Amino acid sequence: MSAHPDSPVASGIVPSPNHGERRGPPPDMLILHYTGMASAEAALGRLRDPAAEVSAHYLVFEDGRIVQMVPESRRAWHAGAGAWAGERDLNSRSVGIEIVNPGHAGGLPPYPEAQIAAVTALSRDVVARLRIPARRVLAHSDVAPERKEDPGELFPWARLAAAGVGHHVPPAQSADGRFLTEGDAGQPVEALQAMLALYGYDQPVTGRFDARTRAVVTAFQRHFRPARVDGVADAATITTLRDLLAALPSDGA
Repeated sequence: MSAHPDSPVASGIVPSPNHGERRGPPPDMLILHYTGMASAEAALGRLRDPAAEVSAHYLVFEDGRIVQMVPESRRAWHAGAGAWAGERDLNSRSVGIEIVNPGHAGGLPPYPEAQIAAVTALSRDVVARLRIPARRVLAHSDVAPERKEDPGELFPWARLAAAGVGHHVPPAQSADGRFLTEGDAGQPVEALQAMLALYGYDQPVTGRFDARTRAVVTAFQRHFRPARVDGVADAATITTLRDLLAALPSDGA
C-alpha cells in the first residue's frame, strides 16, 4: 500500500493482509457494513487477522476517524456470497466500508453524529472518484438478504442521499390495503418479485412468497422503508418500491 490513503478524508493506513487481485471491470459499487463486534479494537483485530479471511477498504470509528485497510485497487474480502443486478463476485466489483457498531446482536445503538458525518464524507469521495452510480450504493443486507442485516434500519440512508450519495425516495406512509406475506402466491406476488429483481435484488420470479422473498422484502425495508421491518409487503413497502423504480434515471445509472 502507498504511504497515503486513496481517500483524502481518511486519516491514515492500518493495513490488512486480507485482499487479492480484482477480477473483471473496475469497481462500480459501494457496500456499507457494520462491524457487529463488541468494540472497535475487536473489529480492527478481526479485519487484520489472516485466519479470519475478512477485510474492508475502510473502517470508520465512532468518533469519526477513518482508516484505510486495503487499497481500492485491490479486492477486499467484505461482501462474501451475494448478488446484485446479476453480479456475483461483489468483492471484485465494490469498495467496502465497515462502520464500527455492535449491530443487532449488541442492541443496534444509534450511529454517533461524528461517525455518520465521516461515513457521508468518505462515501461522497469514493462515489465521485470511482463514478459509482447512485443505485449501486448498497447495504450488505441488500446483496446478502438471507445472511446479513447490516448496517441496519437505523442507518440514515436519507442523509447520505441528501449529500448526493445513493438512490433514495421518501418512504411511503403506511396505508390500508392489501399486503403480501409468506405463503401467498399468484400474480401479485410475481409482480412484487419482478419489481425487486428489476431494482437489483437477487429475487427469483416464482409467484410464490417464500422464505427468500421474505428475506429480500426485509432487506428492502431496512434500506428504504425502515419504519417497520417485518418482511411483509404492505402498501407502503410496495409503493416505496414503485417510487424508487420510477425515480431511476433513464440511462439505468
